Amino acid sequence: MKQAYQELYNELSGFISQERLIHDELRTLAYGTDASFYRLIPQLVVRVDSEQEVIAVLKATAARQLPVTFRAAGTSLSGQAVTDSVLIQLSSNWRGYRIHDQGDSVSLQPGVIGGKANQLLAPYQRKIGPDPASINAAMIGGIAANNASGMCCGTAQNSYNTVEHMRVIMADGTLLDTADESSCKAFEQSHAGLLAELKTLGEKTRDNQQLADLIRHKYRLKNTTGYSLNSLVDYSDPFEILKHLMIGSEGTLGFISEVTYRTVIEHPLKAAAMIFFPDMESTCRAVTAMKPTPVAAVELIDRAGLRAVEDKSGMPEILKTLGDDAAALLVDVRGSERDELEQKLAQVTAAITDIETVAPIEFTEDSATYDLYWKIRKGLFPAVGAVRMTGTTVIIEDVAFPIEQLAEGVQELQQVFRKYGYDEALLFGHALEGNLHFVFTQGFDDPEEITRYQQLMDDVANLVAVKYKGSLKAEHGTGRNMAPYVELEWGKDAYDLMWQLKALFDPGHLLNPDVILTRNPNLHLENLKPLPPADSLIDKCIECGFCESSCPSRNLSLTPRQRIVIWREINRLEDTADQGGSGQQEAERLKELVSEYDYQGIDTCAACGLCEMNCPVSINTGDLTRSLRHERNKGYAGTAKWIAGHFETVANTSRTMLKVTDGMHALVGSKNMSTITSMARKVSGNRVQQWTPSMPKASPKIDDILKRMPMRQPEKRLQGDVTEASLTEGRQGLTDDNRVVYLPSCATRIMGAARHQGEDRSTPEVTISLLNKAGFEVIFPDRLGDQCCGMPFQSKGQFDAAAVKADQLNKALLSATDNGRYPVFCDTSPCLMQMREKLDSRLRLHEQVEFIYDFVLPRLTIAVKKDRIALHVTCSTTKMGLADKFLALAKACADEVITPPDITCCGFAGDKGFSQPELNASALKDLSDAVATCDEGYSNSRTCEIGLSEHSGIPYQSIIYLVDRLSTAKAV
Repeated sequence: MKQAYQELYNELSGFISQERLIHDELRTLAYGTDASFYRLIPQLVVRVDSEQEVIAVLKATAARQLPVTFRAAGTSLSGQAVTDSVLIQLSSNWRGYRIHDQGDSVSLQPGVIGGKANQLLAPYQRKIGPDPASINAAMIGGIAANNASGMCCGTAQNSYNTVEHMRVIMADGTLLDTADESSCKAFEQSHAGLLAELKTLGEKTRDNQQLADLIRHKYRLKNTTGYSLNSLVDYSDPFEILKHLMIGSEGTLGFISEVTYRTVIEHPLKAAAMIFFPDMESTCRAVTAMKPTPVAAVELIDRAGLRAVEDKSGMPEILKTLGDDAAALLVDVRGSERDELEQKLAQVTAAITDIETVAPIEFTEDSATYDLYWKIRKGLFPAVGAVRMTGTTVIIEDVAFPIEQLAEGVQELQQVFRKYGYDEALLFGHALEGNLHFVFTQGFDDPEEITRYQQLMDDVANLVAVKYKGSLKAEHGTGRNMAPYVELEWGKDAYDLMWQLKALFDPGHLLNPDVILTRNPNLHLENLKPLPPADSLIDKCIECGFCESSCPSRNLSLTPRQRIVIWREINRLEDTADQGGSGQQEAERLKELVSEYDYQGIDTCAACGLCEMNCPVSINTGDLTRSLRHERNKGYAGTAKWIAGHFETVANTSRTMLKVTDGMHALVGSKNMSTITSMARKVSGNRVQQWTPSMPKASPKIDDILKRMPMRQPEKRLQGDVTEASLTEGRQGLTDDNRVVYLPSCATRIMGAARHQGEDRSTPEVTISLLNKAGFEVIFPDRLGDQCCGMPFQSKGQFDAAAVKADQLNKALLSATDNGRYPVFCDTSPCLMQMREKLDSRLRLHEQVEFIYDFVLPRLTIAVKKDRIALHVTCSTTKMGLADKFLALAKACADEVITPPDITCCGFAGDKGFSQPELNASALKDLSDAVATCDEGYSNSRTCEIGLSEHSGIPYQSIIYLVDRLSTAKAV
């Protein structure tokens, strides 16, 4: 670090733990990367926990004249969240919220993810107004600071128009709460000059008719270019001006530590139509016609966009038949009541009846078709990202034209693309606001390519801002990307006014300098991010950050995006070294990155794959991790092969070790056991696995279980006989439909109940009990003790051993099921997912939740439910699309089901909970508070349940236990 930053670090370390003061090569690069195509590496990253820490950091940096940049989720696209100075990043402590007046308003801290806010408001049929495409990753701090909008909110429901109150920390460290009268009075005393100047600027702006009219015109459109000058026209109260100036200020005027929104209705009834038009002119006429109607959204898609998705699975056939000039509108209409929805649909349809369409207009309320239409729209950005050349990036720009000139604007924009050879560019957007996104691929590794990009942006700026008086940034924020064009769009008077505001709020120009306003005309062409080839598994990554919110290691080490960023840099440095172009400093940097990546990137990755579900280009960073483990663990391939060939012996040894450990636990007690094993782990350099009081006892062997509880055998009877057996054949298992092959996973065959679980039966014992009760004849595959799906080997990168076990299991299950005639029940969700990926498609493979809900529950009676339970939905359950079914099963057994909103993957990851227990602890940091009102919890993976029990303070078991305890067989 430079001297000034070292001094800052020394001061901050007096009240912020060193774990939250980040300055090493690996993590400054990782945390300094956002979703834009710019890269600046911070000198110091400070992960702040509270308002008090933000205030202290601002004062310390101001004293040294060091610039700061605030960072929430880092999903912004215009370069407003990167810096080469001090990056102030939100820790996980900024997720507080308060719901007011039955959901009519909500106060949110800046670390709350937008989608989570809507989940909190869903019981009230309300939501926040802004609905950006990144809402499931973007945080409130960024949503407000960028004045993000989206597909349905238009301008009426954006942050500017729905903000009610705000807590904001000024550049000098002063905290203002606009909802608190005493705070406002204190601010009037301490910042009288600022408030007076805001009042004066507002009066002068309103008196300047030409400027006031320009501002009103600009905000008739969607506009996030520059500061929110509409605040000076819309309000005379200086507190209201200040509050609304903060919206869209991108961290250049202050830090928003809480925002209170007036919420909007979340209509329960929705209908949509995908309407195809022969050309862009008729498409835009339809947009203008629908502007006064009660539509929720009108999304425009040009022919290039439709062509980009027409070959995707599930797309309607009509896409392939459209002419070259065709375009489409996705029209969404919503209502609270049936009559309301039908009236709205009639109004919308009547407005465009006279405009030519390619096919009849048909609105649908069918959820599958509705989702398909939105899948087409949301698939446009990733469609470009997935086919781009390696080494190029995907750029998405957003502009706004006056709606009455939308058709001309679109056509001229397309001509600009063709002029500079951006033939792959496609257009889509929020047509009602004249807001268009254009997506194209761009390389920055060639000076000629940078020049081409500059020429494109110059022409776009002149077309949109000068010729059509539109907005160069409609909703993505100005950032660094459009800062050099702000004066071109706004003119000298408005631009000078923005600089006055900046100086008023931030006289030292230390808050996110060069963002929104800059004196550097080439800023948008500097510090461009490299995207070098690294691995075909991840080369399509666009570093958007959508993956981060679901990653269990996000608060411990790296996120999927960050793992990819570092691996790309390692490969770039290695390639440079191979070509003889790296100096000593680069060689040392490479050495440090490789060394640190072992832990940060590989060891602490749960490889759960949840990142893939949120990734617009479907990258599973866990695949990269397993590939790297494969390379690292090649020397252990022989050991893995031996274990695979002697699996039952190894399993029996593991069972014996659990018996010994449990005996020792019983002898010395939990406290002494923890002390002894912690010391052993420390002395061994963490080679000894972590022990916890939730460690299971050994599970009895299946043969021993069957000796105690023999399986029911079908009784033979003559056709037509009416006997007790015939009346109860659903329970006796006399038909093929009542036979099920049960595969207890190796985890449940080895690990039994925990000592303090309150239930001595193992998962296989409970499963057999439940299936028998429901009338199923249970069949086990041959050589059960030797069976394994291969996941333990796969997760370590031992792919050959994993394939051997999968092949062995495949043969055993085909034999047991008579080539797929009988269904297979597996009691561990991750194993079942692995089986679905690897085994023969003839096998009918059922996860426990799925089988119980679909086939077992209908045969049972649950007379008395539990009052309240906690539920953990495993990552594999989520990936298989069974989360809703799991919740439904839990609700069949309990009146109230608590599913902690901020817990995704638990981070136990097979055996990571033993070898890297800090991963499990970090992923479940908030679990105990979330389930504090519960006495018991349930899941569907034995190893996950160990960590869940340890970090929640309540016992977690398989959901099978709950169903078995509460149910009786239905009377026939």
